[in-house]
Amino acid sequence: MAHHPGIFLIKGIDWKGIGYLTSILSVFLLGVIAWPKPDAPGWHAPVLVAGMATSILGMAFRYKAHLDTQRELRRAEAEARRS
Repeated sequence: MAHHPGIFLIKGIDWKGIGYLTSILSVFLLGVIAWPKPDAPGWHAPVLVAGMATSILGMAFRYKAHLDTQRELRRAEAEARRS
């Protein structure tokens, strides 16, 4: 089992990635429950969709930052081995 700061890898499983996918699924499930009823004001549905979209976008940004950090760690480790 390899350990890097902030993540746990077991046989190549990216637990942080799985966590983000789980969070995205939860956004959709909560969105289904929160979907406005027909008598709700017209602005409720667009605001709910915007909130869901920004939550998912935020997770995508954090996961990209995670991948960038992992790439930089691998690059630094390779450079350290060369020195």
